[in-house]
Amino acid sequence: MKAFPSKGWNGYETIINEGMDLRDYFAAQAMVGILTMLRGGNEGLITVQESTSKYAYEWADAMMKARENDS
Repeated sequence: MKAFPSKGWNGYETIINEGMDLRDYFAAQAMVGILTMLRGGNEGLITVQESTSKYAYEWADAMMKARENDS
């Protein structure tokens, strides 16, 4: 499923933008929340980036599953 699909006319042709994957959108939104909770400096930054990305997609997968259960 896609987030923010659009279709429009630029005066010459129909423009179709499929949008981004809904899972990617959910992961991005989850990452915003996760990053707001982080404190401290740059020590261990790579580990933080890897774990944050992993957790963001885990949250996204949970949101996708919840959508399936509600349908």
